[in-house]
Amino acid sequence: MTKFTYYIYSILLLSFFLSACVQKNKLVKIEKEKVITQLSDKTKKVRDYVMKDAIIAHRGSTYWTPEETEPAYRWARNIGADYLEMDIQITKDKQLVAFHDDQLVRTTNVSELFPDRANAEISDFTLKELRSLDVGSWFNTLNPDRARPSYKGLRILTLKDIIMIAEGNRIMRKNGEPVKEIIDGGWTGHYLHENDRDDNGHRPGIYIETKNPKSGVDEILAKEIFIYGWNINNNPKTIDTQDGKVSVGNSKARLILQSFSFKSIQQLDYHLPNIPKCLLLGASRMKDNVQKNYNDAIQFAIENQVHIIGASISGEPNNYMELNAPWMTNLIHDAGFLIHPYSFDTEEQLNKYANRMDGVFTNRVDLALEFYGRGLNIDSDQILKNLGY
Repeated sequence: MTKFTYYIYSILLLSFFLSACVQKNKLVKIEKEKVITQLSDKTKKVRDYVMKDAIIAHRGSTYWTPEETEPAYRWARNIGADYLEMDIQITKDKQLVAFHDDQLVRTTNVSELFPDRANAEISDFTLKELRSLDVGSWFNTLNPDRARPSYKGLRILTLKDIIMIAEGNRIMRKNGEPVKEIIDGGWTGHYLHENDRDDNGHRPGIYIETKNPKSGVDEILAKEIFIYGWNINNNPKTIDTQDGKVSVGNSKARLILQSFSFKSIQQLDYHLPNIPKCLLLGASRMKDNVQKNYNDAIQFAIENQVHIIGASISGEPNNYMELNAPWMTNLIHDAGFLIHPYSFDTEEQLNKYANRMDGVFTNRVDLALEFYGRGLNIDSDQILKNLGY
């Protein structure tokens, strides 16, 4: 081989090598930008447990009652919500309570009772300490037109309290005060329950939101769900239902789990597999590049056995980021998910998203029932009065 021929051969070989690298990079790029796949048949089977047009009582109600309190959930049950939605927080002594914020100052009198810990997180308090707080009076101050004397002195609820309400019970009271559960001469921090004499037969499911998985909250949740008979895959209890009443509580969709946290979703899937799950999406995850981040979130949901996407809607009073635009909801439905947007407060919002949703998180269950034609002869104020509030 002459020196010139060798030179030409080397150039051709180098060109071929560079061309191959370019082609490889193109393939990698195409792979990264490929069309999102669909849910697996196994995931779709669990998805189909969930009813169409589900009405989810966001924190019970934030409009008619103090959020995540006994009147909120008794009202939501009796008015006919399909699900009682709650936020799970873990206490210092590893008890699960229903409370939205990490701190207590917005909706309790923690500054009066524990001034040195007013800004501490809820996980810094024991259940007994939390039960001493008033979680109702703030609502009366902020909403004088909807204030009720009976809201004063309401107590933080546990997961068990809300499950008992869903099953037609209430917290037992004596002389107006909750009756404490006493074991070995000491109060456990829990209350006793009794049949709710004002229960009207609706049996809603529970829709539970976990935060970042702190202190093994997902594992504790799984254990409690089993103890209370609400794990559909592990010796579930039978809950009596009535014809013409909400009966989600006795279905395979009695429990739905939700979180904004990717890590928590993975932990929920590990500890509570084959139970419907919802990935929540908000503005914080959409920074910089909405389209890419949205696609990435949907891909994550597909890969981690999620069944529902719950993203924010725009409009007053919350003015959240619009994460249910048509291209977004088309993407979600094309991948096989259900859509449960949050949170609906007005008729205008319900009408705007009517063709894009499979269920709604709402602070106004009464409005959603009317929207879906299920709210005949329902008076929210009268229901509260009938319940003793």
